[in-house]
Amino acid sequence: MSLKTISVLVIDDDPDVLIAVRLLLKTEVKKVVTEKNPENLPSLLRENNFDLVLLDMNFKSSINTGNEGIYWLKRIRELNKEVAVIMITAYGDIDLAVRSLKEGASDFIVKPWHNERLISNIEEIIKKNKKASIASKENGENLTGTELLAESEAMQNIFFKIEKIAPTDANILILGENGTGKDLVAKAIHQKSLRSKQPLVKVDVGALTETLFESELFGHKKGAFTDAREDRIGRIEAANGGTLFLDEIGNISLQQQAKLLTVLQNRQVTRLGTNQPIPVDIRLICATNMPLQELANESRFRKDLIYRINTVEITLPPLRQRKEDVLLLAKHFAKQYASKYRKPAIELDKSALDKLMKYPFPGNVRELQYTMERAIIMSDDEVLGEKDLLFSPIENTITLPEEDDDLKLSTIEKNTILKVIEKHNGNITKAAKELGLTRTALYRRLSKYDI
Repeated sequence: MSLKTISVLVIDDDPDVLIAVRLLLKTEVKKVVTEKNPENLPSLLRENNFDLVLLDMNFKSSINTGNEGIYWLKRIRELNKEVAVIMITAYGDIDLAVRSLKEGASDFIVKPWHNERLISNIEEIIKKNKKASIASKENGENLTGTELLAESEAMQNIFFKIEKIAPTDANILILGENGTGKDLVAKAIHQKSLRSKQPLVKVDVGALTETLFESELFGHKKGAFTDAREDRIGRIEAANGGTLFLDEIGNISLQQQAKLLTVLQNRQVTRLGTNQPIPVDIRLICATNMPLQELANESRFRKDLIYRINTVEITLPPLRQRKEDVLLLAKHFAKQYASKYRKPAIELDKSALDKLMKYPFPGNVRELQYTMERAIIMSDDEVLGEKDLLFSPIENTITLPEEDDDLKLSTIEKNTILKVIEKHNGNITKAAKELGLTRTALYRRLSKYDI
């Protein structure tokens, strides 16, 4: 791709930098847009099709976290994963710049830079992005995301449900344990929806403090509180026309729930420091690892909010309940990470396959992915054996019951269920038959004992 065909956005609160980059690039690229205020990033990305963003690492902004560049880099990645990002940094912020590469930046440049080097870096990054885009199309990558590859009946039912509900504007609640792929399902629904050309904005609401909750979601006016030095749109407003994905919705307080419910009912937000409501058009997707029965406890969660966010419910099964997918995913991750770390094609021998099938994967698909990545990195051979597969010690930490607890009927029942499921390699139908239960009754007990 020639630089004459690309559009570049430059975000820096130093006007001298903006002028310098504009003068350098105006004869090299098709279009250069400069912006001093990073708060305008979401609207600029919605209204323009940029190939590259040059982003400063530090802003005198209302976020005031010491790494504003990382914050805005994450926002860019949420709004447009295809656009390349080069971070602009001072020499003293090299460590932070290196971290930005892990967060998805393509490269970083140090002020003052050499013009020829910057042009060369841009050419190389644009060329690499173009190749990656072509490879993705040639591979026919599934819209539901590679980690959602599945052959099991349980996941095929999930895929069918996604196809049915994605074109609608129904609010979706995604349930499932950590690591089952809730964020991938949210992305798949957005990509297959009529809003796919508009932004998908993800917010981990469970991580927001009471003080940040309103500012992050609803935005604020300059002067609304200490450090609010600029007007700022909230995440809900940024998702206008697209999809808002609220992750870990089960962890927000009752006070936060009331504020969110008001916005969802009225379909309008009011920025902190103003009295002017702003209409918003969003498709809402929420996710939680909390079981629905626990979520329905009114001392923890408002039932009226549950009904508001849960027009359609999708429950993702844990990996131990869809053992048919383990080897498919393991081989996929082996291929993916062999390519990433520039290694030859790596196979798994029978001992490795057997070990994978016997392990219950308490960390679900995420644990399987990390297990395969570690194995590929550490292996010097083209075949992985059981000794190469080391499962996470974090997930393997098991608290043994007290002696008296072993006598409890509930503990005996739980242990019996675990043994039978393990005996049948996670096959719920066979386990239920041996236990003398229906599949539904067994699923209820799995939920009850958090298995």
